[in-house]
Amino acid sequence: MTSDLKAFIHYLTVEKGLAGNSTAAYERDLQSYLLYLEKVEGIKALNDVKKSNILHFLYHLNDLGRAGTTISRALSSIRSFHQFLIRERLSDQDPSVHVEMPRPDKTLPKILSTAEVEALLEAPDSSTPLGIRNRAMLEILYATGVRVTELCSLKLGDIHLHMGFIRCLGKGNKERIIPLGQMASEALEKYLNDSRPVLTKKLSHDLLFVNHHGRPLSRQGFWKVLKQLSGAARIEKELTPHTLRHSFATHLLENGADLRAVQEMLGHADISTTQIYTHVTKVRMKDVYSKYHPRA
Repeated sequence: MTSDLKAFIHYLTVEKGLAGNSTAAYERDLQSYLLYLEKVEGIKALNDVKKSNILHFLYHLNDLGRAGTTISRALSSIRSFHQFLIRERLSDQDPSVHVEMPRPDKTLPKILSTAEVEALLEAPDSSTPLGIRNRAMLEILYATGVRVTELCSLKLGDIHLHMGFIRCLGKGNKERIIPLGQMASEALEKYLNDSRPVLTKKLSHDLLFVNHHGRPLSRQGFWKVLKQLSGAARIEKELTPHTLRHSFATHLLENGADLRAVQEMLGHADISTTQIYTHVTKVRMKDVYSKYHPRA
């Protein structure tokens, strides 16, 4: 079964052209699935898998306390895997075809208030090269709503300061153009002039953001920076790179931005994904009303 999984991952990478993060997620889901089939269900060949085996695995994930979205993603990975096996004639039946997708949890994204965003943006020490870099990264995240993977993948040629926008390659290698805004442009210009040359020294590459060794900054490296700055800004909420993306979208809509424009900037294929932020603004409106209206 391991060889079938390797063939599937190769198919996703080479033929489908999926990014490394996406294929890694498929691989994690399916490794867990295959291990369960073998150790718990006693199945040695994928052609022997039944619908009941898949359901047992999904119940197992639920018993482990996995979120509905996680279970839905696992089932999606399992379906894609079994469909691949049929296309490649490695199996003659698809046991996942009649398995219903569990309803994902309807959780609203966590966001920062504008005051919390300001505190976070002021947290880096702008007298040091790393502090200048950190300020520029945070300004870009909040100004554009890009994902952390997209941030770390930005190249020097993607930055157009005079025109005031960046070019970003999102999921499925779809390109989008996002306005920068004055504050982000100024922070980025300062980084390019005063920080990046100091950090890179004699190293030569075209990725925009670098670590203290001058090499490309990783997602894990950014997470560490964000955690440190969150503490410095005394933000008590759980803060992830996606929190800034959520805050970007919500604050735009709160100030009257068009939903379609926000969808375009976020790179959402379906506007229903963007509509979750309209629910967030309604919840916040209720909170403000309850707090400040004398007869609430």
